[in-house]
Amino acid sequence: MEDWKFTQKDPSEGLAKLHFFSVKKKHGGGEVEARITVKEFATAKTSDMKFFAVADIELNQKTMKFQPCGWAETLMGALTECLRNLRKFEYEGGEMPRATPADGADG
Repeated sequence: MEDWKFTQKDPSEGLAKLHFFSVKKKHGGGEVEARITVKEFATAKTSDMKFFAVADIELNQKTMKFQPCGWAETLMGALTECLRNLRKFEYEGGEMPRATPADGADG
């Protein structure tokens, strides 16, 4: 067990270590970037699901919105499940807004 997990005093605190990933998803209008956050829980709510991954975008927006996610007993398993769900549905939104220059200049 890693030391950080010992800092949780009570399982109800839900202490988790965060792992971040980024992936590009192609769609009809181009591509969007999805950021995936994987939470590694100090104490799992169930004995075998210590990792939860969730993407920061919704898919299938025009039919029934779906936010890709995945649970597993390993970081790789949760990330794989989330990516599988990300690939399964289409991104039906408009173009994602582009970042503007920090100084506000148009270029």
